[in-house]
Amino acid sequence: MVRYFGFFKGEPTEFVIRYHNGRPAQAGPGLAFFYFRPTTSIVAVPTSSVDVSFVFQEMTGNFQAVTIQGQFTYRIADPNRATQLLNFTIEPHRRTYLSSDPDKLNQRITNVIQIETRREVLGRSLEETLRDSESIATAVLGRVQTQALLSTMGVELLSVYFLSAKPTPEVGKALEASYREHLLRTADEAIYARRAAAVAEERKIKENELQNEIALEQQRQQFIELEGANDEQAAEFRGRALEREAEHRARANEREMEVYRTLDSRTVLALGMRDLGQNAQKVGNLTITSEILGALLDGTRAANGQ
Repeated sequence: MVRYFGFFKGEPTEFVIRYHNGRPAQAGPGLAFFYFRPTTSIVAVPTSSVDVSFVFQEMTGNFQAVTIQGQFTYRIADPNRATQLLNFTIEPHRRTYLSSDPDKLNQRITNVIQIETRREVLGRSLEETLRDSESIATAVLGRVQTQALLSTMGVELLSVYFLSAKPTPEVGKALEASYREHLLRTADEAIYARRAAAVAEERKIKENELQNEIALEQQRQQFIELEGANDEQAAEFRGRALEREAEHRARANEREMEVYRTLDSRTVLALGMRDLGQNAQKVGNLTITSEILGALLDGTRAANGQ
């Protein structure tokens, strides 16, 4: 008799339904009970979240193939409804499903997500699809949740992520070449702009240097003109001073000669001889002959009218 009875203990993340003679007798999460094997069927629906990876091959709005790889997460929110569409009956001892229906759930959800992804991709070009993959995933998640496309299966979609969106290898190489050329052109433009800026700065520097040289030359010219004017004025002042000095000397000599004209010739001769005597150290040789002395005396007498 023992082999006709068994004990089942469900997991906290399982919604368990016990059927007796084909009718539901007990239902709830994580149930534990004894059961009579010949008349009992046990259904265990997992309610924990499930991650499913996918790869889609789609066509963009400009007829370019694109490969989208991603992942979505779902959970069974309404186990009763799920059991109406799929068979989750298990073999209690081995805890294995008696049918392949639970494995079909992932594919059905994947089909719904692929259809909504196709709608989004068809409205975009290849470049927009590659650029907006994250926003496309968000739009797909919002549409599925808003329109309750999975509610008939009792499923709640939690998240959708697109991990990558890639074109075909040939198109990818063409896009890379185009983008590479764009980068090179941008780099060349930056180099030209930098060179132009350097030339402009160099021109400004040369203009500043030229302006400085012009200013220096102008200052130098002003200095030369001022120096010439000063030298000319100084020369004029020196000339005037020399003229005045010559005039003063001439007047002094005239006054001195006036004094000598009033003197007797012998007195003048005596004064001359006295000056010669006082400056004898400056005179090398001095010879006064009787003829010179006589001529001087005769001249003196003639000057005095004797």
